Amino acid sequence: MNSLTFRSSSIAVLFALLAMLFASVAAAQDPPPIEQEKEAEAPDESKSVKPDPPGLTRLAKDYDVWVDMKRKLVVVDGKICLRRGPLEMFACPKGTKEHEAVVAVNSPAQFVHAGLLAVGAKAGHPVRFRPEYVAAEGTIVDIWVLWKDERGENQKVRAQEMVKNEETGKAMTYNWVFGGSGFWVDEETGERHYHGDGGDFICVSNFSTATLDLPVESSQANDALLFAAFTEKIPPMDTEVRLVLVPRIPRTPKASGDSSDPPKDEPAEPEAAPPEKDAGEPK
Repeated sequence: MNSLTFRSSSIAVLFALLAMLFASVAAAQDPPPIEQEKEAEAPDESKSVKPDPPGLTRLAKDYDVWVDMKRKLVVVDGKICLRRGPLEMFACPKGTKEHEAVVAVNSPAQFVHAGLLAVGAKAGHPVRFRPEYVAAEGTIVDIWVLWKDERGENQKVRAQEMVKNEETGKAMTYNWVFGGSGFWVDEETGERHYHGDGGDFICVSNFSTATLDLPVESSQANDALLFAAFTEKIPPMDTEVRLVLVPRIPRTPKASGDSSDPPKDEPAEPEAAPPEKDAGEPK
């Protein structure tokens, strides 16, 4: 498998054309939390075609994933798929590893990867285990979870709040980094496949196939898993959620010698108040 895995720099080349599509996106409101699901015609469960949130550009016509070039963020929708038990990842693509992730997203991981590259995030490298352990590296990506509670009120927390450190009994404090996953090639067909699409999207256990991983050692062994779902802080099963991924990208100074816009070193938070329904919020 290793001989078929490409470095994350190869991914940047593959998605370079996608990045060019978003250069003219206009300013917009912050992405609203998703509306609670209403009864409608039976959809194709393998794909989603929800309305585009205002000001966001869709990355793939059949999936709920968008990019905002002005505010440098990526948005992907999904549902709560697990509230109790050990975790290997925080989020996975729908239909993959819901038994060990809190959120199942309505998009393959490769489109989120493309969006992160488009807004300026840098893919470093996934974790390495040989000849010795080397932690994943890449741009830090802050992840926010938005949803509507049973009263229809907007809720928003950092994704770390939904992950419990089993050693401390408190919410996880580590940041995620954009390691970048990689590709493997089917020897029979010659077709290339993105590793993260198989489930290893936003991980809390180290995987050399992870799109986003923790920059610290975290075992995959079932008897040594460090993290679990923080049940009390996770909304009910099947609650529709919106993940907002905000890479910490250094800002360009306004003028030579002007240091008023230093690199981001704190979590970037979307504004607390999302647009009202009459402002174009998805129904």
